[in-house]
Amino acid sequence: MMALNTKFKLGRVVITRGALQKLGDIEIHTALMKHSCGNWGNVPDADKMANDEELASPDGYRVLSSYKSISGEKFWVITESIKNNPITTILLPEEY
Repeated sequence: MMALNTKFKLGRVVITRGALQKLGDIEIHTALMKHSCGNWGNVPDADKMANDEELASPDGYRVLSSYKSISGEKFWVITESIKNNPITTILLPEEY
């Protein structure tokens, strides 16, 4: 089995009701793996650079990834960590 080269810990993972209704388990797990490895998906290059800079911050970080489901549904994965206590949320943009 291949080890994942994760850049940060996801911590507690939560998902909104809308995202849970529209996304499949495989899509959710795949997005979480990509997100934790620094594959930010469909965000602009400036946001990708900002995510990378956030991870270097000693005060905590907030990183955002954007993906599309098999059905074309856009969804976000956001991880926020303050004082080394991360929480990751999976949500639809309209739920933000």
